[in-house]
Amino acid sequence: MGKEESVTFAFQSIPTPCKEGGEPNLFVTKSGDVYLSWVEFLNDTTDALMFSKLENGQWGKATEIARGNDWFVNWADFPSLILYENDGASLAAHWLQKSTFGTYDYDVHVSQSVDGGKNWGPPFILHRDSIAAEHGFVTLMPISEERIFATWLDGRNTKASTQSSVGGSESGHGHGHGGAMTLRAAEFDRDGNLYEEAELDGRICDCCQTDAALTANGPIVVYRNRSDSEMRDIGIVRKVNGKWTAPKIVHADNWEITGCPVNGPAVAAKGDFVAVTWFTAASGGGEIKVAFSKDAGNSFSAPFRIDDGDPTGRVDLEIVEGETVLVTWLENTGEEAEIHAAKVSPTGKHGESISLVSTSPARSSGFPVLAKMGKHFMLAWTAVDSSTTVNTAILK
Repeated sequence: MGKEESVTFAFQSIPTPCKEGGEPNLFVTKSGDVYLSWVEFLNDTTDALMFSKLENGQWGKATEIARGNDWFVNWADFPSLILYENDGASLAAHWLQKSTFGTYDYDVHVSQSVDGGKNWGPPFILHRDSIAAEHGFVTLMPISEERIFATWLDGRNTKASTQSSVGGSESGHGHGHGGAMTLRAAEFDRDGNLYEEAELDGRICDCCQTDAALTANGPIVVYRNRSDSEMRDIGIVRKVNGKWTAPKIVHADNWEITGCPVNGPAVAAKGDFVAVTWFTAASGGGEIKVAFSKDAGNSFSAPFRIDDGDPTGRVDLEIVEGETVLVTWLENTGEEAEIHAAKVSPTGKHGESISLVSTSPARSSGFPVLAKMGKHFMLAWTAVDSSTTVNTAILK
């Protein structure tokens, strides 16, 4: 392991305009503009997707993107907001909306704005299967000034021919599906036209988050794979010369588990350098691992374990500089939990990890998210007390 100095931060809390809500997400443009999105719980039946832009170190007014009383709102499967590359006026946001009365029957809806988020167009559905099934765990990523890349978990094959919501031919996923969950991708433009639609993997874990990054060779997607023998290790697919590669495993943890751990990976890339972090419990107890690639994700080094002994997972990471990354995760501390952070490079973990803030290990605390803003970082998480709200802090 490396002997470098531990990471240290000045932790500056930034109050958010969220009153009661959760599921935060962050996006930073190339020019350095920072956007926060979240779900506001308006009442017992209605939710709204909101966003705010960081202005002079404070969050601006909350702006509504959409609202509904038929949404699928889930602690682990949260909406997002992004901007087209090099365009401060064109935004895209996604959320999950029920398609039928089935518990896990919902579609990915996308709405767009061309005036900086003041007005939002009618939503379109990201997938064209028209099957009442589970679609979610979306990652959106700008890939040009004209298109957004999207990847998601697609359950069109999980429904038996009878469309029954119970008793499928497979077991272990917890949703009563009939077939395997798939990983799919597409691109869309400002008019909602879909391009480059593809199935990336025909059998994956049912409810772990996806993540994506853009390398010198093209986009890559990381996710939790699912083998025929129920090994649920982290998979990667890459688009090289316009074609998607066959799925590969980042590292063979050999985690055999018959249910989904709801704990997806995170990835960051710059040029040919790629870093992936993930949670595994292949050895019985939880572990946070980080692996590196210097060939745009084609191969990875042996991973480093970086947690502090009892992690819950819920990871994220960003590149600090060069080949050093900052990783965050939830670490259990008795009946409570803390968001921990550590710097890691291909030489190993840099000294000791640090505790950023106390939080709850409950599902309602969701997944903390990290974003790089210049030389600093923004952290967003859901605080759980008598109600839930979104908190943020700048890590300087």
